Amino acid sequence: MKIAISLLILSCLCTPVLAQVQSLQHKEEKRRYIVYTPAAYDKAPQQAFPVIFNFHGGGMSMAEQMLYTQMNKMAERHQFIVVYPQGIKQDWNVGFGMDYLAGTDDVGFTQAMLARLKQNYRIDDKRVYATGLSRGGFFALRLAAELPQHFAAVASVGAPMPEPVLQHHKKTDKVGMLLIQGTADKVVLHEGKAASYLSAEGTFDYWRKHNGIVGAAPQPRQIPGPAGDATQVTWLEQGAGGASVALITVKEGGHTWPGADAFNIGLPIGKTTRAIDANEVIWEFFSRHRR
Repeated sequence: MKIAISLLILSCLCTPVLAQVQSLQHKEEKRRYIVYTPAAYDKAPQQAFPVIFNFHGGGMSMAEQMLYTQMNKMAERHQFIVVYPQGIKQDWNVGFGMDYLAGTDDVGFTQAMLARLKQNYRIDDKRVYATGLSRGGFFALRLAAELPQHFAAVASVGAPMPEPVLQHHKKTDKVGMLLIQGTADKVVLHEGKAASYLSAEGTFDYWRKHNGIVGAAPQPRQIPGPAGDATQVTWLEQGAGGASVALITVKEGGHTWPGADAFNIGLPIGKTTRAIDANEVIWEFFSRHRR
């Protein structure tokens, strides 16, 4: 399986010059990231493009995240740039297993990437977004808390609010927030984990309060899946003015990227819903948010 994945990644990286591996020096570490530009980028030399940072899960690589999420296809359709950063030791600092403040400076790395992108690409700095899976989703939430001046909205897949981020969240800027969580996720629990991370509902409530959203939450919208799909999806969203908060709950869903091809490789990560395409719903949410 590892050989097959490596070959797929190689073919993915070698196909267009649209996806380029780049690097920068940050705090004596050479850090790498992939930048994918849609074909429309070269055809519209006066146009500034939105950018999405897409952070891999723990133990994954930037190339595996690109291959698994297939967000490049959405970038072509909706004309945005995607950046797939690489974590040191395939991890991101969210206060789990390393010191939140003294550990790996992934927040600074993200700032450095964004500064470099603004130098080398036509970036619409009012439309910068972050998403991620699992550990990458936790880290996207850290960016929402620490760099709200840069990110208009964030989408976390399989990762509610980490307690260390909660404890260090001091900024008051509003950020659009989309959470996608499976109820049958055995890797990151939907109901939360004491002293580690909030529940999915607790995270929704936290960001709703942070963004100044008041009143009872509306009834969630039901999204039916195709025949034979054992999962069910509900979409709960509240707020206006470019800082709404949404929770997509995948009943019987596992620790997966909705709509993606199965990526189990022998790991017990559960079912992948076909009721939604994570890339589609993430972009639809992001497109309604600007700084």
